[in-house]
Amino acid sequence: MPELPEVEALAGYLRQRAVGRRVDRLEIAAISALKTYEPAPTAVAGRAVVDASRHGKFLDVLFEGDLHLVVHLARAGWLHYREAFPSTTPLRPGKGPIAVRVRLDDGSGFDLTEAGTQKKLAAYLVTDLATVPGVAKLGPDALAADLPTFAERLRSRRGQVKGVLTDQSVLSGVGNAYSDEILHAAKLSPFAITNRLTDDQIATLHAATRQVLGDAVERSLGQRAAELKGEKRSGLKVHARTGLPCPVCGDTVREVSFADSSLQYCATCQTGGKPLADRRLSRLVR
Repeated sequence: MPELPEVEALAGYLRQRAVGRRVDRLEIAAISALKTYEPAPTAVAGRAVVDASRHGKFLDVLFEGDLHLVVHLARAGWLHYREAFPSTTPLRPGKGPIAVRVRLDDGSGFDLTEAGTQKKLAAYLVTDLATVPGVAKLGPDALAADLPTFAERLRSRRGQVKGVLTDQSVLSGVGNAYSDEILHAAKLSPFAITNRLTDDQIATLHAATRQVLGDAVERSLGQRAAELKGEKRSGLKVHARTGLPCPVCGDTVREVSFADSSLQYCATCQTGGKPLADRRLSRLVR
């Protein structure tokens, strides 16, 4: 799933490549992806791309006239920039990976695609960002939050720190991958309970959040959209590295699996050497 650093980089790439170009047309190939009906997609034609930005993990493409195309890429969505499209024929609704296509006046443009069978990519065409449900509920940006805000938000929701850190209404922008990386850097168990964290642990977690996300943004900015996934993978220390040695201590990276996701951690670095039981209702190690 694209998280804060990748979406920030995608917005930066669009600012560099698409801003100033006018839209030839916006095409919807996956009807279920478009969550709004007014304005219609035809309203975008002829408008210039003014800006591209990020709200948590939402990508926001702004067209003149204060018209926003807001996109949540979900787990398997991505943006592919095309210097030229193979055909000028409009897309037909179907079952292919392309959900939305934006054609620009120089022949370039971008596709919003989604792999797999679970189609959860969501696009909203709005004049008011507050009408996008996910954006309206976002908590403070995880990278921008100062320590007092970070501490207050984290302690506002009692629960396992892994789940709270990825709750977009608490702090926005962090997902499954970077939460694993942040907790590893902070030397905290993913199952530690938020209201039991000491002030020092909160401060360490805040510093790790800023460091991990900041480093990832720095690595990602300036990369082409096609290169961002590889850049993300290259910077991960524990996430998606089950069975490999921890780059900090050399212990084996372990995994806890859930129904539709998993987390990775280092027992030596994070849980005092105690493995976490690999089942949903395990006895928590704190």
